[in-house]
Amino acid sequence: MDNSKCKCGNDCSNEQINEQVNKCGTENSNNSFSSDAVNFSEFKFENGLIPAIVQDIDSKEVLMFAYMNEEALKLTLNTKIAHYWSRSRQSLWKKGETSGHVQNVKQIRYDCDADCLLLEVDQIGGACHNGYRSCFYRTVDGKIVGEKVFDENDVYSK
Repeated sequence: MDNSKCKCGNDCSNEQINEQVNKCGTENSNNSFSSDAVNFSEFKFENGLIPAIVQDIDSKEVLMFAYMNEEALKLTLNTKIAHYWSRSRQSLWKKGETSGHVQNVKQIRYDCDADCLLLEVDQIGGACHNGYRSCFYRTVDGKIVGEKVFDENDVYSK
């Protein structure tokens, strides 16, 4: 698989993915949220982290689950590009930094207990590092139900 399916329906090679971001009209200049307007003490970070569910803004498909620390949340708010905390690497990561499959954040919500975030995004390419649009591409009995949108071997060096 040489091409990734962009949200707007265009095929784009991994080399063209950054150009595709602009072609799809995913500039975030009209988003008005920023870290200046957020009271971070309101959120319940457990061991410095808060869970984040990521959902497609239009289809409402759940794309992935990750954790954010305060710095990742601030970066996300200020850049409108999703940033997370990697528990395995113990470091910040910008979603799409390697693959080009970025998440343009359109809205961030939080639940009634203030202990979980919901990021509503325009997903460019796939959200899953295994090549699927969503990380939730299989059922508990092992059946593949998700759409593979890129070949992970073409994107990530193993």
